[in-house]
Amino acid sequence: MIKKLIMAAPLATMLAVPNVQAADDTIRVGINLVLTTPASLIGKQLKAGFEVAHKHLGGQVAGKKLELIFEDNQFKPAIGKQKTEKLIKKDKVHFLTGYVFSHILGASAPVGLKAGKFVISANAGHSQYAGKKCHKNFFNAAWENSQTPMAMGHLLNKRGVKSLYVLSLNYAAGKQMVTGVERTFKGKIIGKDLVPTSHKDWSAELAKVRAAKPDGVFVFYPGAWGAAFFTQYAQAGLNKTIPLYNVFSVDGANLPIFQKRKMTHLLGTVNTNFWAADLDNPATKKFVPAFKKHYNGQVPAHYAAQAYDALNLIAAGIRAAKGDMSNKDAVRKGMEEADFDSVRGRIKFGRNHFPIQNFYARKVVNKGGQWQLSRVGEPVLKDHAPWNSGDCKL
Repeated sequence: MIKKLIMAAPLATMLAVPNVQAADDTIRVGINLVLTTPASLIGKQLKAGFEVAHKHLGGQVAGKKLELIFEDNQFKPAIGKQKTEKLIKKDKVHFLTGYVFSHILGASAPVGLKAGKFVISANAGHSQYAGKKCHKNFFNAAWENSQTPMAMGHLLNKRGVKSLYVLSLNYAAGKQMVTGVERTFKGKIIGKDLVPTSHKDWSAELAKVRAAKPDGVFVFYPGAWGAAFFTQYAQAGLNKTIPLYNVFSVDGANLPIFQKRKMTHLLGTVNTNFWAADLDNPATKKFVPAFKKHYNGQVPAHYAAQAYDALNLIAAGIRAAKGDMSNKDAVRKGMEEADFDSVRGRIKFGRNHFPIQNFYARKVVNKGGQWQLSRVGEPVLKDHAPWNSGDCKL
């Protein structure tokens, strides 16, 4: 009996080895998104963007299998935190990414960073992480929240807008969007309303806009909120008298909805962003048709483009470390150097690990029977870094 046990021990050890190797040969990426509720309009674009990037990478990096694990945070910070903890403790992920909304990122990022994970925001641009709360293991593959509305403020000035009414959702990102446009707009803001995410009826706010008679209305209503607001704006007849300007409200995620509803008053409207589907660079030319094939023929929104860059950023870190995830310094340096083809062209990061990038005006156009956002002219802001980058002490 003893002899049998002695002989069995090496065999058991040998049988266990392949399982350990299999685990070591897989690099796991936890992706925390909102995939239900009306906000899933954005989350599903990001999910598809990650999937296209994963396909283009061949499902592996540096000889290691690359596994994507998606979780739905249901647009609730507490659940987002729980999902982050699950990805860390149960799934043993090496990277955490996704995070559509700033209040969910704010609840989840500290958990990931405390656990020693790399956290890459593929959308939420929480301002604090660009400044005083910057962290060596935190990266942002999108923007700092106020940069895009700062670009809009510059555009409004160039267009001669003197008075503005501001409307936004009332949560962390919404407040930062408002702050951004206020930071650069030189005219007068004659009204401001921030509404809860449960808001569905804008009749009271639209009555105030009508009475104020501004030169323009600036809005931040992403995803399904934009669809509801712009419908009511047209029903109120305000589209005929007061120009609309927006950030993160008219995009590739909701344009198919607007087109189906024949909301032609949105054609020709302008917003600002770092990316458009007709940017002239190799990565965009490769990504856009692949996304359309993958996602019901839709032109990708910038959300999907950010997810595409986020996974390629992670891959750059893995390649730099030659697949050795224990060498976090090498992974981090590889991500800082960002040696990959970005949809932005060539991507570069500041010391706070946020992109330094151009921002463009974009116009809603009908291209071949499909509505999309097309870049207009030269950058409104060029090589722009977050306003509070100097507060980062990395």
